[in-house]
Amino acid sequence: MTLHIALLRGINVGGSHLLPMKELVTILGRLGCEDVKTYIQSGNVVLRHASDAAPLAVEIRDAIEAAKGFAPQVFLITAADLVDAAAANPFPDAEDDPSKLHLAFLASDPQQPDLPAIDALRTRGERCELVGRVFYLHAPEGIGRSKLAAKAERLFGVPTTGRNWRTVQRLLALAAAEG
Repeated sequence: MTLHIALLRGINVGGSHLLPMKELVTILGRLGCEDVKTYIQSGNVVLRHASDAAPLAVEIRDAIEAAKGFAPQVFLITAADLVDAAAANPFPDAEDDPSKLHLAFLASDPQQPDLPAIDALRTRGERCELVGRVFYLHAPEGIGRSKLAAKAERLFGVPTTGRNWRTVQRLLALAAAEG
């Protein structure tokens, strides 16, 4: 069975699309997921399942829709992919302030990312780099103030979901505990 990381987009934000993690664990169990562990309420899950990522992501989305009436986008990567994404961090000096370093996981390879527009949106001090299907953003002034963070998805042309470095590290620790 493969160890997967599920990143659910847009749940438990602003009082909408509410999905308690206990209910999510139950839903995932019904799908045959094992060793399910969640981290905080924003849809971060470590789980084992025999299916490949793409069909399992659809199954998870559909099961949540059947149970809760909304269908969140589910980004599913392997634990090994998350290890690789963390190791490829181009800004290791930013790891000491984990709330300012963000990884945005892209749903697919961007066909025509608007890299000049991305570069033009960077504020003084912001650094960013696209490595495969992961967009790294170091936003020293905070993600909430970053115009780049707000517009990156549109400029890539594919859905994304972001996690800060602290969350990435916690998910790595949960995955490592599952071996």
